[in-house]
Amino acid sequence: MKLNRQHLDQLPGAIQRPAYQRDQLQHGIVHIGVGGFHRAHQAFYTDRLLNQGLAKEWAICGAGLRAEDRGVRDALAAQDYLYTLVELADTPDTEVRVIAAISDMLLAEDSATALIAKLAEPAVRIVSLTITEGGYCIDDSTGEFMAHLPQIQHDLTHPDAPHTVFGFLCAALARRRAAGTPAFTLMSCDNLPHNGQVARKALLAFAEQLDADLASWIDQHVSFPNAMVDRITPMTSKVHRQQLLERHGVEDAWPVVCEPFVQWVLEDKFNAGRPAWEQVGVQFTDDVTPYEEMKIKLLNGSHLALTYLGFLHGYRFVHETMNDPLFVRYIRAYMDYDVTPQLASVPGIDLEGYKDTLIERFSNQAIADQLERVCSDGSSKFPKFTVPTINRLIADSADLERAALVVAAWALYLKGVDERGANYDIPDPRAAFCQGLVADDSTLTERLLGVEEIFGKAIPQSAAFVAAFENNLANLRRYGVHGTLQRLLDK
Repeated sequence: MKLNRQHLDQLPGAIQRPAYQRDQLQHGIVHIGVGGFHRAHQAFYTDRLLNQGLAKEWAICGAGLRAEDRGVRDALAAQDYLYTLVELADTPDTEVRVIAAISDMLLAEDSATALIAKLAEPAVRIVSLTITEGGYCIDDSTGEFMAHLPQIQHDLTHPDAPHTVFGFLCAALARRRAAGTPAFTLMSCDNLPHNGQVARKALLAFAEQLDADLASWIDQHVSFPNAMVDRITPMTSKVHRQQLLERHGVEDAWPVVCEPFVQWVLEDKFNAGRPAWEQVGVQFTDDVTPYEEMKIKLLNGSHLALTYLGFLHGYRFVHETMNDPLFVRYIRAYMDYDVTPQLASVPGIDLEGYKDTLIERFSNQAIADQLERVCSDGSSKFPKFTVPTINRLIADSADLERAALVVAAWALYLKGVDERGANYDIPDPRAAFCQGLVADDSTLTERLLGVEEIFGKAIPQSAAFVAAFENNLANLRRYGVHGTLQRLLDK
C-alpha cells in the first residue's frame, strides 16, 4: 500500500497515524535542511503536539538549499508529505508512526523568490536549521565567519538571488523589516556546541557585510536559542524500506528509522512565540551549556573514539564494535577517566546512569547504525567533539593515551584501507585535503596535527600529546586495533 492521505485509514492497526488534518494547519515554522534527523526529532515532537490538538499554527514547511534536497522533496511530495517513523531496538516495545507535521517543502533552485517570500510570511515565527556543523561557515581555528568563501561572496553581490542560508535569511529579514513584520526566531538544531550562538555569530557577520543597518535590526530583534538535541538516526537504506513493506505492507519512498531514545533541551528564548513542546517532553532551561557539554563530549566524543577504530578493524556497524568487549572497555574508560572529570554537574542527570544508557544505545543491534555515517565529516567533527577534551587533558597534565588513540585512528583511517585490505571512500567534504596530510608517513604527524582549523594550537605544541599520538600510531601499525587496545587497557 503506497503511503498517502488517501490510504491513511487503511493502514494496519499497529501503525499510529496523525489525529489531525493537514488542511487545518498553518505553517509557523520553516525548517532548512530536511534530513532524517529533523524528521525523527523536531518534526516528531511537533507531531506529538499536533496529535494532542495543540499547535495547529506551528506546522512545518521544509526548505532545501542544495541540489541533493530534491530527492527527499520529490519522495515526500509524491506521498502528500507523509512519512513513516520506525523505531528500532532490541526490545519489542517499539513504535511505528506516520507523521504529517511537514506539509510542504520548497527548493531554492526552483525559486529563490518563493522561498524568500515564505520566510517573510508573518505567520512564520520560527526558522529552524539542520545544515551540518560545517554549514555555518565558521573557521574553527579562529572562530571567525569565513566571508571569503565563494558562495558567501556570491550572496553579498546578489542579495536577491542567494544560494546560502545566510543570504536567504537576510533577504527575508530585510523584507520583514521593510513591511513592519516582526522578526522570527532562528533556532539551530545542529549538533554543535552553543549552536544558537554560532548561528547568531554567522548571521550577524554576514549581515554586517551586506547591510550594517539590517545587522543592527537583526541583533535587536532576532533570538537565537541554544539547544541540545539527541537521537541516533541512521541513513535510510533500501533494507529499511523493504522491511517496512514486508512487516507492515507500507510502501514509503523515504521512511526514517531511529532509536527509541530522544532528547531535546532548549533555551526558552523565542521572540515571536513557540509551540508548547514542553507538553511532549522537551526540557526548557535558561542555560543549556551543561547539557551540551555532557552530550557532545560523552556521546559524540565517544562515537568518534569508537568509529575510526571500528572501521579500521573491519567493522561497518556501531553495534559490531560494541559486541567486541575490548571496544566497550575502551569506550567506558574514555568516558570515565578522560571526559567525566571535565563535566560540571548537570541538573536532573545522573552521569553514571547516562553513560550506562550510552553503552546500551551504542549496542542497539536492531538500529544497525552505520559506522560510515559516524565517520563522515571528521574534519568538522574533531574540533567540536574531541579537541576540547584533549585541550583540557593537556592543561591538566592528564593521561593522553586514550584520547591520542582517537586521533591516531583517524590518521590511519584517512589512508582509505582497513586492516583486512578493503578499500573505502572518505565521506568528508575535505577528503582530498585530509588524505594529502597523511600521504607521506615521514611528515604525517607535523602535517596532520599542524592543521590549526582542526586541532588548534595547543595540541601540536604539546610534546606529551605528540609523543602519545606517535606511540599509538606505531602501535596501530604494528599490533593492529585489537593489539593496540589490549596494550592500552592492560597498562
